[in-house]
Parts: sequence; structure tokens; C-alpha cells
Amino acid sequence: MTASSNIPTTFEGTVDLGIIGGTGLYQLECLEAIAVLPAMVTPWGTTSSPITISKVVGDSQEHFHVAFVSRHGLHHQYSPSTVPFRANMAALKHLKCKAVLSFSAVGSLQQHIKPRDFVLPQQIIDRTKGIRESSYFNDIGLVGHVGFGEPFSKSFAEYINQFGSVLKHSDPEESCSLHLGEDVTVVCMEGPQFSTRAESKMYRMLGGDVINMSVLPEAKLARECELPYQIVCMSTDYDAWRDEAEPVTVETVLANLHNNGSNANALASTIITNMANKLPEFMVTGDNLRGSIKMSVATKPHAMSKETLAKLEYLFPGYW
Repeated sequence: MTASSNIPTTFEGTVDLGIIGGTGLYQLECLEAIAVLPAMVTPWGTTSSPITISKVVGDSQEHFHVAFVSRHGLHHQYSPSTVPFRANMAALKHLKCKAVLSFSAVGSLQQHIKPRDFVLPQQIIDRTKGIRESSYFNDIGLVGHVGFGEPFSKSFAEYINQFGSVLKHSDPEESCSLHLGEDVTVVCMEGPQFSTRAESKMYRMLGGDVINMSVLPEAKLARECELPYQIVCMSTDYDAWRDEAEPVTVETVLANLHNNGSNANALASTIITNMANKLPEFMVTGDNLRGSIKMSVATKPHAMSKETLAKLEYLFPGYW
């Protein structure tokens, strides 16, 4: 994302696509930065990084905007347990984002998902330990029960899947596969340590296909914001379940993560340029999520404090 030295620090427009990620996504050749917002202060804290607003290169009308947030901070200073997830998602929602695309490194729990393959999971097993704030509603004086049976946007996943060919290269060292299926499951563990071998085998028994430390509460918060959300999992290793191999090491993860960067760049760029040419239907309609929070919040507005209503207004202008 190219940027000039005198780039604005404010942005008055609206965002179409939010991207949360890191390696491989800082410099997308298809994008030109038009503003860099200092880390945004929200009712739920400050975002983990400044937010870069970009347009598609050559788009003189600037009709499609992308907002990028670095999940772990520009210097990777936030561990998976301390990422300000609520602030990051709230900021994207406040910018009137229409969908959120997430990228994350994962370990593979299945032989057919090889290191450097990409995965579009459709289910989650939560193995975090309750130390992450996972809702906008727990501590603001209301009760909200939000449906989460299908934690990702199937429409978004299918949209991404059609571009899997960009991951195929003549060089086998560069080529990788893109996996999608209704039962493809990501396990989210607390970290920051990797799994024990026994834990890794247990996750396989539970039906896990890949494992990471970041998809929760990110996916839950996107759902509470009524935002279509899909994570692209980039496999870096086989975790610890294979008895014949050494358990995963940081060196292995970083090496494959670096190699995944060019493929992540190619996939993200293809998604963005196609969205800019024609906005997908799920972004136009909201993927049947718009208005769902009104039905999910059981507390009546007259019972909410001014502070509560102000926080809700930040996410849902005019709802209450």
C-alpha cells in the first residue's frame, strides 16, 4: 500500500472492506493509501495499530475503500491474549465497514492440510480460557444473546474460494492448496505457548482441522457488529500430533509464515480488485445480519443508562 509522506490522518468517507492481519499484507500492490488514522480510541479501548485507509490503484473515483488493522501491532507487541479485539472490530464497524477479511497463521491438525496450504474454516472449537473480553454487551448494563451457530460467512468463504487458482504456481515450492468445507474446523487455543503433543492429538479427536490463537473473540465480535466475517488460515506447520516428527518450533512457523506472505498478498489483491469491480451480494445485503442485534438484546432501552446507549450508538447509530 503505497503512501506519500504527507498523507492525511483523517478520513471522511466510508469503508467497504476491513482487513485484519499482518505479514504479507502491509504492502498490497493493488492499493494506494489515502489516509493513515492514528490508533483509534473507541469505547472499548484503543486499536492495536493505526488504521490505513486505501483505494484501489487507478481508481480516480475512489469508490471502494479498504481499512487495514495490524492485529498484533506494527511491532508485534500484542500477544494473542492481549490483542484489543473489541477496539479493532468496533473501529471497523464505526467506519461503516461492510465485511471483514482476516488472515492468520495456523497449525495443521490433518495430514492433507500441508504447511503453506490455505484454509477457509466454517466452524470453531473454543479452547481459550475466558481471559479475553469476547462481547460488547457483558459489561455495559444490558443482556445480549447473539446467534453463533455458523460463526463465519459461508457466502464470503465461497466468494474467496473462487480465486484459489492464484495460489497455484508452476514452482511446487510456491504452490499451495485452498481448503473449504462446511465442517472444516479451526480450534482456537489460548497460547502463547504451542500445544502439547497430547493436546494436539485431542484436538484431532474433537474434529479440528487447524489450530490458531486469534480467531476468537474476533469472529464473535464481528457477529455482534453484524459484519460478514471470514478468516483465511495460512498453515505453517503440523502442530505437535505427529509422533514421528518434532513438535512445532518458532523457527518453522516464521519460515513458512514468511513464505506464505506472497500467496496471502496475491489472494488478498485478487479479492479486493474483484470486489472493487462489483460489490458481492453479501456485502450489499449484509449477509442477513443487519438488524439481528435488535432481536438479540433483551434489555429494553428505557432500562439502559446514558453511558450504555452512547456505546451502542458508536456501533449502531440510530438503533436505539
